[in-house]
Amino acid sequence: METATFAAGCFWGVAAKFSQINGVIETATGYMGGHFPHPSYLDVAARITGHAEVVQLQYNRDLVSYEQLLEVFWQIHDPTSLNRQGPDRGEQYRSAIFYHNSQQEQIARKSKHQLQISGTYPRPIVTEIKPASEFYPGSGGP
Repeated sequence: METATFAAGCFWGVAAKFSQINGVIETATGYMGGHFPHPSYLDVAARITGHAEVVQLQYNRDLVSYEQLLEVFWQIHDPTSLNRQGPDRGEQYRSAIFYHNSQQEQIARKSKHQLQISGTYPRPIVTEIKPASEFYPGSGGP
């Protein structure tokens, strides 16, 4: 079992998309990438924590590759939109890939670069690629 963590806007919709993929065993919504320990939904919504809403996946690498998960990640949101996805605005809705090992980092950076030079998007991709940090399970409301 492997772990992957992505931020692509409101975590409920992101989790729903990833949960449909054969090989994704479990999805958990929460927060990552900030400086505030044990944030609540209201803390994150107040934009005082620096956290992004994330989905952390447990997946079977024999059934789905990290590359395939990245393909879904790129398709389900606008990676050129800074701190915004659809009507949701704020740093908690930023686009980010939190890697769990050096192999994931290499794959993510290569994938981002290939997508950028593909011409798919007329604007630069703003997706952050950072090491995974503490994952704080979250909920979708107060």
